[in-house]
Amino acid sequence: MTTGPAEHPGVPQENAGMPGGPGHDGPVRVIVADDQEIARTGLRMILDAQPGIEVVAEAADGHRAVELARRLRPDVCLFDIRMPRCDGIEATRALAGPDVADPMAVVVITTFDLDEYVYAALRAGARGFLLKDAGPALLAQAVRAAAGGDALIAPSITARLLSAFAGTGPARPRLQPIEALTEREEEILLTVARGRTNNEIADELHISLSTVKSHVASLMTKLGVRNRVEIAMWAYETNRVRQR
Repeated sequence: MTTGPAEHPGVPQENAGMPGGPGHDGPVRVIVADDQEIARTGLRMILDAQPGIEVVAEAADGHRAVELARRLRPDVCLFDIRMPRCDGIEATRALAGPDVADPMAVVVITTFDLDEYVYAALRAGARGFLLKDAGPALLAQAVRAAAGGDALIAPSITARLLSAFAGTGPARPRLQPIEALTEREEEILLTVARGRTNNEIADELHISLSTVKSHVASLMTKLGVRNRVEIAMWAYETNRVRQR
């Protein structure tokens, strides 16, 4: 693949978007990392055209992406899988892995529809996974979901991926919840595992959005996981959800 400059010349690197951050009222601040300059440029144009989203930096390899992310603290990191020096999975693990005290939101985007890539990215801490043909609307949705603590995986691969790896992925250290789930939490668990957003869950179960968020937070605590992607993986790995 052709590599380009580490950052886009039109994006100031030292002070790009520094006043922002999670919980702020400004735009969702994004770092884009892809070793192909044309891909970075395209992603930046798509995201910058979306209301409430701003690309604050670009990187041509995972090592530089991690450096920029740690310095700029963006709301979301959008990483390609295949990059030199440090690939997207390694970069994701460095910023959002199990040992990271203050994990960042990472969405992985790639051309390669390979289950092992998706699974590795989610295990590394990614909050979302998209294919590059997902389109502007889904890309923006994934970025906004990640910034809000939610997660989005390309619908075309969600059930296939999680079901396929239910019995073949690395063993979970704890297959039973720390505390028994309530009947409502079991319902929420299944909807999360099927890729529903909080708003969709609220509509489907006829409960308020705040109630959904409370149950999701309780599930994370009881399952010993950190995000809704891990909730979904836990559900499949413990056979709560079976492949149809």
